[in-house]
Amino acid sequence: MTALLAVEKIEVVYKRVITAVQGVTLTVGERQIVALLGTNGAGKTTTLRAISGFLGLDDARVTEGSVMFDGTRLENRPPHEIAARGIVLVPEREKVFPNLTVAENLIAPVSHGGGDARRQEERVYHFFPRLAELRARVGGLLSGGERQMLAIASALMCQPKILLIDELSLGLAPIVVDDLKRRLTAIRDELSISILLVEQSAAVALEIADHAYVMENGRVVLDGNRERLQGHKDVQEFYLGGADGTRRSYRDVKQYRRSRRWYG
Repeated sequence: MTALLAVEKIEVVYKRVITAVQGVTLTVGERQIVALLGTNGAGKTTTLRAISGFLGLDDARVTEGSVMFDGTRLENRPPHEIAARGIVLVPEREKVFPNLTVAENLIAPVSHGGGDARRQEERVYHFFPRLAELRARVGGLLSGGERQMLAIASALMCQPKILLIDELSLGLAPIVVDDLKRRLTAIRDELSISILLVEQSAAVALEIADHAYVMENGRVVLDGNRERLQGHKDVQEFYLGGADGTRRSYRDVKQYRRSRRWYG
């Protein structure tokens, strides 16, 4: 499969001294959903920011490696330039403008109005009909699931080639997450858009991902297709639940790693 996005051995340094991500390599193919899994602090969000250009807001930069998108190097370029090329980020927090209506939120990212923007708006309502019902409601009054829908819909207004979604399921009820997964799959299939999905919940991500990477301590420690990771004993133990049906804590993971290698 042709790699639309190719991240090659990137290192990200904050404030010129703190290395947050080291040697991370991953690829996203055309029409592919790829998941980036790991616990809090693993480096998932930093990796997304490195790809989307938002590192500069945190006094950080890519110091080694490359981010190639559709044949062009993009590391350390500004967010607006990267978005214009087709990479659009749906952030974990501050997803929508709380004082703007749903319709105004959708129009806000579009640099030009008129008929084209309206056609784009109707297209996103096809994927999120609930938003059509809430056109006049302000973002601050939406539920968590509705805000997530609106954030994804706003990103689609930019006509991306690839969506970067940070923590799709965080804080949402399982029934809402199931609905969002179905809609993301439909978006991929109907619009031929690739998706790079950051998730703490491996169970959620592996239901729709074609390929996944597991990060710990700023590095990729494991990757593979859905079937490989779902059947991997360490992923089952620490991310999907062991034989007793419970997941271990991050402290347990670290203690476990001291006693044996992750790879197996």
